[in-house]
Amino acid sequence: MKLAQQQQEDLGEGVMLRLPGSGASSSSSFQNDEFDDNDSDDDEFDTDLIQREGDYIGAGEMNEAEEAALSQFMPKQSNQRQTLGDIIAEKIREREEAERDAAFETGGDGKSTGTNPNGSSIQYSRGTSEKVIEVYSRVGTLLTRYRAGKVPKAFKIIPALRNWEEVLMITNPEKWSPHAMYVATKIFASNLNPKNAQRFYNLILLPAVRDDIRKEKKVNYHLYRSLKKAIYKPAAFFKGILLPLCDKREGCTLREAMIIGSVLAKVSIPMMHSAAALLKMCMMPYSGVTSLFMTVLLDKKYALPYRVVDAVVGHFLGFQKETKTLPLMWHKCLLIFSQRYKQEITAEQKNKLKLLLRTHSHHIVTGEIRRELFNARSRGDNKDRDVQMGE
Repeated sequence: MKLAQQQQEDLGEGVMLRLPGSGASSSSSFQNDEFDDNDSDDDEFDTDLIQREGDYIGAGEMNEAEEAALSQFMPKQSNQRQTLGDIIAEKIREREEAERDAAFETGGDGKSTGTNPNGSSIQYSRGTSEKVIEVYSRVGTLLTRYRAGKVPKAFKIIPALRNWEEVLMITNPEKWSPHAMYVATKIFASNLNPKNAQRFYNLILLPAVRDDIRKEKKVNYHLYRSLKKAIYKPAAFFKGILLPLCDKREGCTLREAMIIGSVLAKVSIPMMHSAAALLKMCMMPYSGVTSLFMTVLLDKKYALPYRVVDAVVGHFLGFQKETKTLPLMWHKCLLIFSQRYKQEITAEQKNKLKLLLRTHSHHIVTGEIRRELFNARSRGDNKDRDVQMGE
């Protein structure tokens, strides 16, 4: 206590600052020579900084009104932090609520009716505004006379839309020029997943190719390039174009099959996709188009799994009880299969094929098939040879 009293007495000679609302003085001692040498201008500046309406305030003192005003500009601290997942979940909830409200306003189906550029009525979802319909109708008009150059950006973003099929139909794909079809195929084959690309091939590209062949007896060069570009997604190409043509209900003509087959022959296709397509065609009801497509795929000389080879053998053996005369394309397909996979066929399967050739023979092709099948080693002969060399 004595030491504190002594220090207070030493500080008693300092500058006096009067605090507001009290007669007490706060003193501090400034014994620095530089402070004593300051001129009057600095003293007036310091006084102006702390003076307000004739009174003086101490450092750090604020009334309630000032604290309330300051708190309006200060961020509120919260112990809970909003993560990216919380933001996405909130957006999803808002979107679902908006869709429910729209469905309630439209009577529960969320659909509205519009008119296509060709005059037919189309049902659009509630989210398809009149502005969107107007813009893509103009885009469709542009694509009918498109020849070269850039396409509108509004058309390029269609694959990224959730309702891309509805927006695409607004452009009226039936009237696109072949040049526009090629550009569209490039865009959709690159940006759509295989499932959606399959729908584009089956609903847009395939009808355009078949209509052009039916009218012109040949296919347009740009549509032919579109087919080649479509194989960029092999699974979508087989499911959307090739396998539907093998169906008898589609009524595919030989001319159409030859054009599609020439595309298959010129483009490299991964083995697994071709093997899956061959396996599927062997299970489908037979049509002349099936033999043509199988001939093209077998002639690519893939190292097919034994399962696929056995399925192809079973496909041919299924004609054992057929009484009709088989077309030449069937015999050519069997010849190509014998030439490429004669060493992958077992001896038992060859014996069954020998009986098949007695039932269905061709005066030119059957002799070649016999020479290929029965002058080569069968599957399993190499293993027997290795066992004998080991002994």
